[in-house]
Amino acid sequence: MSWVELNELLALGRLMDDSDAGMAPFLTKALLRVRDRQGRVVPLVANRVQQDYERQRGSSNIVLKARQLGISTWIAGRFFLKTVMQPGTLSVQVAHSREAAEEIFRIVHRFYECLPEELRTGALRTSRANVRQLVFENLDSEYRVESAGDVNAGRGLTVQNLHCSEVARWPGDAAETLASLRAALAPQGELVLESTPRGAHGCFYKEWQGAEHAGMVRHFFPWWWEEAYVGAAVGEEEMTDEERVLAMMHELTPEQIGFRRQLKASFRGLAAQEYAESAEACFLASGACVFDLEAIERRAAMVREPVAKRVNNQLHIWYPPVAGKKYLVAVDPAGGGDRGDYSTAQVIELATGLQCAELQGRLDTLELAKEAAKLGREYGDALVVVERNNHGSGVLAYLDSVAHYPKIYESNGLAGWLTSSLSRPLMVGRFGAMLVEAPEIFQSARLLGECRSFVRHRDGKTGAAPGAHDDCVMAMTIALSVRAELLEGRR
Repeated sequence: MSWVELNELLALGRLMDDSDAGMAPFLTKALLRVRDRQGRVVPLVANRVQQDYERQRGSSNIVLKARQLGISTWIAGRFFLKTVMQPGTLSVQVAHSREAAEEIFRIVHRFYECLPEELRTGALRTSRANVRQLVFENLDSEYRVESAGDVNAGRGLTVQNLHCSEVARWPGDAAETLASLRAALAPQGELVLESTPRGAHGCFYKEWQGAEHAGMVRHFFPWWWEEAYVGAAVGEEEMTDEERVLAMMHELTPEQIGFRRQLKASFRGLAAQEYAESAEACFLASGACVFDLEAIERRAAMVREPVAKRVNNQLHIWYPPVAGKKYLVAVDPAGGGDRGDYSTAQVIELATGLQCAELQGRLDTLELAKEAAKLGREYGDALVVVERNNHGSGVLAYLDSVAHYPKIYESNGLAGWLTSSLSRPLMVGRFGAMLVEAPEIFQSARLLGECRSFVRHRDGKTGAAPGAHDDCVMAMTIALSVRAELLEGRR
């Protein structure tokens, strides 16, 4: 490799962004080394997934994939070469955890350590090579690997190449972290968002759904694109109808069908999450969503825009009040402010459970109480049900003492509804049953969006996934629970 001189590298670097030139596969094979599945250090030769990504990539990309297809390694290789072949380049990879960041940096550091010695001691000499950072002083270039858990990742920088890895597994508010990193990306920079799926909710799911509108190139790679994923052959006469159709549609071999059976036996419900088969089904089949995702998606495809929006677009109305009908307003208070949960109110028709209106906003206690009183009076002095946990006492005090509202729900002699560890599972279960049995009563895209991210946590409790909200859901569970109580004549 003594023929590789700095000037030649820089000349080739100008072709790195031209996918038609095929420079990246040539240079990764010539210059970069990786550890293969057998533990050997070998040239980085592009596999089928990496070749397809290189052909299709744009300046802004999102990758949905099965696990261990080599995408993170390929992006690391591309960005490493751009860093050392394009002076003044800062490349940043952001992993979902510190351990994953360290693993990516080991890959990058191996790239550097396996370069020809004359480059490492000459043109590509580093002034810093620690704490997941390589600084090339002669080029004024730098390569960093960060963790999404680091709140300062990317802040104050101007980044030319940004790879966000396993975004669906980022901790905390992933959307806020991603927005901060995007702000650091130079206008002509290259962006890659990449992840295996983790349920039909969260930052990565929203990015995938909105990718076309945002001008991002979408890449989907199913598990069978990895040639190593084979198992014991399954004869055609032994295949199920589903397996036979899948094999025919994607030209799968009997050995690949055998591997698929091994997946389902080993991973059970997580097979579709870790080894994706279709861009749509892998989201719906993965994650720990409490509700029936197919029912949610069917209804979400049919909901229409509200007939009116008020209160700075926070109040959506689908069915205005009709004389003679009875209504119920369920209120789930929050603390207000610019961050945290929303305050929410759901208006339903008592007889049918039909969702008529929905209020969701970061309203303080007084603002929420005023809007609840207005909604109640607008809907024929509807019964107003306020969750009395936490901030509910202030709303109830206003409704009683200031608004003199005539119909406030009481339970066991106390104003308001109490959500407890005993009542919550019943509330959530009732709502889930209604999603399946009577999905037509739900009108709100906001509500259905929260349903996707309403999950079962490791401790067995249910609620919003990290970074998501469940305020619309909980207000609706209160509404449906009180409705059931009234219709069953227990009051």
